[in-house]
Amino acid sequence: MNAYQLKEEIISYSKEIGIDKIGFASASMFDELKNRLLAQQELGYASGFEEPDIEKRVDPTLVVPKARSIISIALAYPSKLKDAPKSTKEDRRGIFCRASWGQDYHTVLRDRLQKLETFIKEKVPAAILQSMVDTGELSDRAVAERAGIGWSGKNCAIITPEFGSYVYLGEMITDIPFPPDKPIEDGCGTCNKCVDACPTGALVTGGQLNSQRCIAFLTQTKGFLAEEFRSKLGNRLYGCDTCQTVCPENKGKDFHFHPEMEPDPELAKPKLKPLLTMSNREFKEKFGHVSGSWRGKKPIQRNAIIALAHFKDQTAVPDLIELIKNDVRPVIRGTAAWALGKIGNKEALDTLMNLREKEKDQEVIEEMSKGIEMLQEI
Repeated sequence: MNAYQLKEEIISYSKEIGIDKIGFASASMFDELKNRLLAQQELGYASGFEEPDIEKRVDPTLVVPKARSIISIALAYPSKLKDAPKSTKEDRRGIFCRASWGQDYHTVLRDRLQKLETFIKEKVPAAILQSMVDTGELSDRAVAERAGIGWSGKNCAIITPEFGSYVYLGEMITDIPFPPDKPIEDGCGTCNKCVDACPTGALVTGGQLNSQRCIAFLTQTKGFLAEEFRSKLGNRLYGCDTCQTVCPENKGKDFHFHPEMEPDPELAKPKLKPLLTMSNREFKEKFGHVSGSWRGKKPIQRNAIIALAHFKDQTAVPDLIELIKNDVRPVIRGTAAWALGKIGNKEALDTLMNLREKEKDQEVIEEMSKGIEMLQEI
């Protein structure tokens, strides 16, 4: 079977197994990407979650020595939460970004890629195939762009004409020389809405992201969150969708093609206070199947404390005091002390003054002092 015919059969089969878009690209070097990655590294803009070896990110033959082609796939995910629970004064809620709704997308995409591999192997038993999703060596976006899935938007997301940027990406490197598809023309034009709307200025310019300032990255860090970002976090527990929600290409785009991607409203917008004292086991049982759980409960709990401060939730004062008294983790104790300062009442001031005398951790003492200072100004 020739590569043209096989390509048509793969496209046809991909529709049967719930792949919303598929494209084929050559496995040649990603020279332009290399220059961009080197610039990102020099500027200190990388997140640190990426494959550290830039050569592997830009040269598919370092991953699969006989690589000739890369198959790129995209699956559309929902952008609207049906029956979203309302946040109330007694029960404030946080929010997980859309990419953490439903089952972990890594699992969903790997399932589709695995089926695709099996199909190709039946046709070409000797074929070399290597699939990856997000955590692989290659840049999913660079592959998708070359394969004509969409263009690389100013918000650093792949924007497809059909589904906007609400797509998950995955790819498969192979030694089969498929005829490549043509890239799509950039459609952002003069629009700069995502750059203007970015809460922290992480989008330095269209197409260039300083990951160190990106809320999506910051929500996944485990240490103290720098104070300049706390007020920007709002009630976000994991991720940030601002640069997607303001994008005109995403207007009215909401697809519910895949049952496993359907969000549980109580997990997508959970109550904040119950998160504060959740055990590891409870967290794993409740959130373990969503992508936003990959860093464990600590960042989520820290973000929940910041969200309570954002809401100035007076009902959370006893919960925060309990954390400062009993939680063994300095980041949680310190963030709770800062949040008390934001929410503020007489009881909080007295408690912080007393607890600061007993605190041993210097960073926690500093956060307590910030809280006391805020409360003394009331």
